[in-house]
Amino acid sequence: MNKTTLKKTNPQSAIEKSAIRNPQSAIRNMRRSPLLIIFITIFIDLIGFGIVIPVLPLYAEGTQFNATPFQIGLLLASYSIMQLIFAPILGGLSDKYGRKPILFFSLIGTSIGFVVTGLANTLLILFAGRILDGITGGNLSTAQAYIADVTKPEDRAKGMGLVGAAFGLGFIFGPLIGGVLSRWGVAVPFLFAAGLSFVNAIGLLFFLPETVTKDHPARNTAGEGVLSRMSNALKNPTLAMLLFINFLLITAFSVMTTVFALFTQYRFGYDALYNGYLFAFIGILAVIMQGGLIGRLAKMFGEITLLIAGALILAVSLLTLPFVGPKMFGLIGLLVNLFFISIGNSLTTPSISSLASKSVSAREQGVALGATQSSGSLARAVGPIIGGWLLYHFAMPQKISDYSVVVTFWASSAVIFIAAIITVYFSRTQATSYAKEAVPADSNL
Repeated sequence: MNKTTLKKTNPQSAIEKSAIRNPQSAIRNMRRSPLLIIFITIFIDLIGFGIVIPVLPLYAEGTQFNATPFQIGLLLASYSIMQLIFAPILGGLSDKYGRKPILFFSLIGTSIGFVVTGLANTLLILFAGRILDGITGGNLSTAQAYIADVTKPEDRAKGMGLVGAAFGLGFIFGPLIGGVLSRWGVAVPFLFAAGLSFVNAIGLLFFLPETVTKDHPARNTAGEGVLSRMSNALKNPTLAMLLFINFLLITAFSVMTTVFALFTQYRFGYDALYNGYLFAFIGILAVIMQGGLIGRLAKMFGEITLLIAGALILAVSLLTLPFVGPKMFGLIGLLVNLFFISIGNSLTTPSISSLASKSVSAREQGVALGATQSSGSLARAVGPIIGGWLLYHFAMPQKISDYSVVVTFWASSAVIFIAAIITVYFSRTQATSYAKEAVPADSNL
């Protein structure tokens, strides 16, 4: 992508033009408050997702459903598979009809999905609830497109960092709330999540301003089909490479998160409670990094540099993790390793989203970020399968062995290292375009 192309692919949105004409009021009303509302939206959405994590397997395995482990795996995978399919579609629809209505209806759909799940009396209905939630849960791409609408290119990574911060908080509080509410009945957490989503939708309806106005570039594609625009966006070699890098990073990270609790149980004897504390530690670090520091770091070093650095930090951390144990470094060593894993992931995730947003025109933001979310959903479906296979296939002679732990984490590290090499190549081919943000063509307004 050359400088000329970059100028064409980063036109100012209506909000940015308004901010230039009325800088004080526009910046205050159209950039800060909307970002806060989007943050709350993602946060509540992730709380709902986090509530499901400790409850759904036990819920499906209970006497009412008697789901087999394979059926439980399919139930969990159905959510990510639906997101894989529908995230770019929702993103494309938000380009055409606006971010606000898509976010609103997707939250309503999520609320209904949770109600169906909580009130299900057959396994088929339980699957229907999770599938509906997965279809409408692909709204993260729309939220990211909204962030792209209201942030300048140089502030894009900071805005995308809010998504990561919301993820961190959601995964801290969601499982905790789910565990506590399950004391009053296994269905209660799902009904509570439904209520949260519904309240979130109503609040968004009244307080979130629309960004895709009549003069927004996305309106120019109103006559084109979503799938056609998605196909055209994926022909962009820059976006395609970013999606591949994103897929590799999230696949490897999903391998780690899938086998981590089994690893700590085998090596340290930790149960679910202690692993919950460790994941909360990772979440807190993610909130600090992506909620406050990522914007400053992106301005200082650029997203590509942060992406390479984050990938290398992740690769080294996973390479050394198998050697941490009670007799070597102990809990302190484990926390130090998790510290760098969280830092590495916090550098890569918002950087990828920011670069993907900058790689396409303003009229393709929803489609591009939807494709990014889909690549992540696919990775989250593939990663656990690979992780489980590696951990048990190479075990000898017991279910988990030191050898299988090393193979699993080293394989994950190797995938991330490959992603880092590809990113270095990407940085060489795109350095001119991304090192200096081009001035939008209509900046003289």
